[in-house]
Amino acid sequence: MAYNNIHVEADMHDIIQGCVQQNRVAQEKLYKLLYPKMMSMVRRYINHDKYQLAEEIMNNGFLKVFQKIESYKYEGSFEGWVRRVIFHSLSDYIRQNIKYIEKTVLVEKDVVLEINPASNFAYNDIMKLVQALPETCRAVFNMYAMEGFSHKEIAEQLNISEGTSKWHLFEARKQLKIKLEQLNK
Repeated sequence: MAYNNIHVEADMHDIIQGCVQQNRVAQEKLYKLLYPKMMSMVRRYINHDKYQLAEEIMNNGFLKVFQKIESYKYEGSFEGWVRRVIFHSLSDYIRQNIKYIEKTVLVEKDVVLEINPASNFAYNDIMKLVQALPETCRAVFNMYAMEGFSHKEIAEQLNISEGTSKWHLFEARKQLKIKLEQLNK
């Protein structure tokens, strides 16, 4: 497997070791190698019109990666380890900057969405709808639906209750259902 002409299995170890030694060339290679995937993850949580903010969050995450890289134990996926570090940077931002207006706890209910199979919603169209959600609902929806976090994990990451996490997911689903139904007409 190769990314940008870097043979992952052979060269990744050398890149990681270079980063441990604070070698700028190795850091640049790692950054360029993982930038597209990590930015894609960050962009799911940050509005598309806030590209500079997404880049700032991601760069802060990479700074943490470079500061903590010597703690990587070569167990499991290195990309997964980097993703977790950058995600923690993202969740720190969300926790510090998003106001949790809704404190009401509602019972989570799955929303059944019936869409005409003949309608072709492109991934980008659906992501635009997700991006239009209120920030907290979008964050919870992405963490739950895209990243696979449980409500308990989301609550811990965002410093909210599990009930509040469930409410935001319920609200996100409800708003997405309305928007999709409007597009499907």
